[in-house]
Amino acid sequence: MAERQEHGRHLKRSLKSRHMSMIALGGAIGTGLFVAGGEVVSTAGPGGALVAYALIGIMVFFLMTSLCEMATYLPVPGSFGTYATRFVDPAFGFALGWNYWFNWAITIAAELIAGALIMQYWFPNVPSIYWSALFLAALFLLNYLSARSFGESEYVFSLVKVVTVFVFLFFGTLLIIGVGGDSPGVTNWTVGDAPFPGGFGSILAIFMIAGFSFQGTELIGIAAGESENPEKNIPKAIHSIFWRILLFYIGSFIVIGFLIPYNSPNLLNSSVENVSISPFTLVFDRFGFAMAASFINAVILTAVLSAGNSGLYSSTRMLYALAQNGHAPKVFGKVNKRGVPVPALFLTAAIGLFAFSTSFIGNGAAYTWIVNISGMSGFIAWFGIAVSHYRFRRAMKAQGKDIKKVLPYRASLFPLGPILAMIMCIIIICGQNYSAFMGDSIDWYDVIVAYIGIPVFLAAFFGYKYKYHTKMVPLKEVNLERDFE
Repeated sequence: MAERQEHGRHLKRSLKSRHMSMIALGGAIGTGLFVAGGEVVSTAGPGGALVAYALIGIMVFFLMTSLCEMATYLPVPGSFGTYATRFVDPAFGFALGWNYWFNWAITIAAELIAGALIMQYWFPNVPSIYWSALFLAALFLLNYLSARSFGESEYVFSLVKVVTVFVFLFFGTLLIIGVGGDSPGVTNWTVGDAPFPGGFGSILAIFMIAGFSFQGTELIGIAAGESENPEKNIPKAIHSIFWRILLFYIGSFIVIGFLIPYNSPNLLNSSVENVSISPFTLVFDRFGFAMAASFINAVILTAVLSAGNSGLYSSTRMLYALAQNGHAPKVFGKVNKRGVPVPALFLTAAIGLFAFSTSFIGNGAAYTWIVNISGMSGFIAWFGIAVSHYRFRRAMKAQGKDIKKVLPYRASLFPLGPILAMIMCIIIICGQNYSAFMGDSIDWYDVIVAYIGIPVFLAAFFGYKYKYHTKMVPLKEVNLERDFE
């Protein structure tokens, strides 16, 4: 088929079930939990953190089941970028695909900087740029070798993170019940204004952090095009992994809420530059783990490298899919004999390197702007998934398809699921920096920095629509052919 082949070469379906499961699991466990978890509890209290993450978790569940339904029916490279083109509007697919590609290409740069900062903990006298160069070379090599090498490396990265969370929950539970020290009881759930300091406003404030924490779960849709048995592996991965992710986050916040008061300055000041006061470090240290800070620093480094690894993989496949759909130069749709889209990989790595270099220019303002342009992209991608699924199901009905017979997997609670996900995505997108509007006067600089991603996406959408005069695809004309073999 033309979409998957170039001169007899095509992407290889070499990702096994265990790879798919760990890609889904590892994509959502990272610095958002190990580092930002402290800020979350400090801002909204232990109760507010649980409410915010539970609500975002519900939204992500609907998004992932929507993506699962489409990915098992049509497991193609580029996933939701391709679905948006076929089920909604080619202009929507163009904007969504480039938006997502840019997001992860810039994320690579952010992870290179974070990785170098982490290494300063052990090697303060080694220039950061050396570590960033080493990490970029390693991630490029893992992705250049094959999809299988990416899958194996991501499996190891994710396994380290999962084991760490399990150990944290185990030790934390022992401390809560009084093993290893006096039990804190419910003291920290009642101190000050806990468990909900700041009320609904503080919960809304961490919606964005919670959303960022869960970003990466959609990577399984990108990897569907290289899954060995997508009809079986994708539903299995999404259903089993989602509940584990929610358990990890909810469980971790319960442990933090019991053991560390929300008004502790350590929670607010935790960062990759100050890992010694990460909530994970504090709990391990309290249990008597002498090397707690170094251990958590190593785990956070693993999380950063995992994010960079996944970012390079997903953005490369999205660029490949854009080329296959005619939304990018054809050269980026070519693959080598191992099934790796090398031209797309080179350009993505180059953009990541360029974005990284801007952090050294002036005061880094250019880099800040680039990161903020991409910061909105994940939520826009989620919105695109929900819209595509809604249109996909409506097209099925319009064309007289029996979904019980043609769909390998069916998302539950349609149309409530995608509609609820769309509404919540809009709320999160609009609330990116609502505080900029709350003062005596609007802080226009903060508004522009926070929301710059929206006009960039709209410019791509309307620019393509104006140039090619595209229209929303009529439901009866939506291409529902399963032409992925």
